Amino acid sequence: MAVKVERLNVNYKTLEEFKKFKEYGIQELSMLEDLQANIIENDSVSPFYGIYFGDKLVARMSLYQRDSRYDLYFNPPQNYLELWKLEILPNYQLKGYGKALVDFAKGFGLPIKTNSRIKSQGFWEKQGFQAVTYDVERDLGENPLVWYPEGVSEQKPSE
Repeated sequence: MAVKVERLNVNYKTLEEFKKFKEYGIQELSMLEDLQANIIENDSVSPFYGIYFGDKLVARMSLYQRDSRYDLYFNPPQNYLELWKLEILPNYQLKGYGKALVDFAKGFGLPIKTNSRIKSQGFWEKQGFQAVTYDVERDLGENPLVWYPEGVSEQKPSE
């Protein structure tokens, strides 16, 4: 089954679809406020990507590119992606949509950082992600998982 990942438009239809996801939160509400203030046009660049089944959004994630100046994870320091809000609607789980989203993100060829939610560690490990050496100042109670493209390794926290 070929799955198409697409960048989601910032519009009312997308925001209505987001309300079906458990992780609906502050980011989406602020997008809604922007829409209501008519700041954002439909073609505005959105950090959200998703997969539709028919005309229904069934899987989504957000991807943010971080600048190498702020890279505390990868060696050599470089631009990297932060992957958030990967979520598949319950009836569509275990059908390859999560893997399709992660593979799409890997296609940019940049290292990726994410934080796994409870019970999702196994999924991320299957996708080739691994834990980083915990650094209390950098990680602030999170347990980041990272994916390294070829030639990239972990940046060791400074002693």
